[in-house]
Amino acid sequence: MSIAHTRRIALPARRVGTTRRALLKGAAIAGAGLAFRPMAPFVSNAEAATPTLRLLMWQPYAINETIAEFESKFGAKFAPTFFDGNSEAFNKMKVGGTKDFDIVQGDGFWPRLYFRQGLTQAVDYGKIPSMANVFPDFLPPKFPLLADESGEHKVAAPNCWGDYGITVNASQVAAEDIGSIALLLNDKYKGKISTNSRFEENIALMGILAASNLGTISAERPDGKPFNPYNLTDAELEETKKLLIQQKKLLLTRYQDYDALDRLMRGGAVWAAPEFTETYRHLTVLKQDGKLDFDIQHVLKPKEGGLGWVDTWMISSGADSERVELAHHWMDSFLKKDNYVRVVRSTGYGGTVDLRDLLTANEIELYFQNRSSEASQLHMFDQPSSPEKWERIWSDVEAS
Repeated sequence: MSIAHTRRIALPARRVGTTRRALLKGAAIAGAGLAFRPMAPFVSNAEAATPTLRLLMWQPYAINETIAEFESKFGAKFAPTFFDGNSEAFNKMKVGGTKDFDIVQGDGFWPRLYFRQGLTQAVDYGKIPSMANVFPDFLPPKFPLLADESGEHKVAAPNCWGDYGITVNASQVAAEDIGSIALLLNDKYKGKISTNSRFEENIALMGILAASNLGTISAERPDGKPFNPYNLTDAELEETKKLLIQQKKLLLTRYQDYDALDRLMRGGAVWAAPEFTETYRHLTVLKQDGKLDFDIQHVLKPKEGGLGWVDTWMISSGADSERVELAHHWMDSFLKKDNYVRVVRSTGYGGTVDLRDLLTANEIELYFQNRSSEASQLHMFDQPSSPEKWERIWSDVEAS
């Protein structure tokens, strides 16, 4: 069995507002060689009459076969512009991008923000028959972030999903210690734990444990909203700092990229590490192929709570009626099962579309097709409510 989703680059340091894309983007994937047509001084009447769908999107989804089928079926041109992080795309849209793009991608809380800012318009699920293929766990009301705060308007269509959970060498870590964020603070595994070098995920994940320890995770919040690990109180941040300082003494290292984490876990130097399932899926395939001599598990949703993301497609508020129609066709085509199989296999991400009748048993396990209920309960990636406080917390941890 092969896997074609590895995208490995160095982890950026101290970059507020980035996403896991900074970790996952990179190497050869389907669509990476997508050719762009240069502007020409003269265009034929036929080409000028061809509608163009302009997308601001993540590169892994520009899959050659998918694009070719869409262009052929709808007589349209597919014109993508790629970005790395949500903040980058949002800023592009705010400075005139609504006139330049018909579709924009985002995850977590971003679709609501786009809609609230008037940068996108409502999506009509009635024009996307393939929405019937999506797990109910990824649709409103179970997954409320695809609708505005009132629940009246659908603001995006779902795409792929993933998490920042804990990958574990289950042959070395006791079963009773697996399943909790507290594993990353367990003295029994001193020198066998690693985390990434980004402060956002470190603080948010440990913030969940801090709030759980303090008993504030289920208490009424100062803002009147449900608990959000990206909006921690000062007391929760202080407890988070203490836990991170405690954890620092147990770490072997903070990994800089997934090649490093793969080597550390394959060689037995690290037994537990929070990550975006890249290493988990790679090691799982090696285990299935008989090339790994220990059991590997991924704690998607620790008992205290976990972090996750769901990619989405949104329609620009500046798209005219023709392009709005084309945008709905694109979303529908993308979510069709025969295409979506291609998507999860080429990107390696979890699928919001139910593909269990088309995937092998190993693939169902690999792409978390039986774990959608866990995914919908994760705390979605957000921006820290106070980047300055988070920077200060992390500086204190690093200096300890």
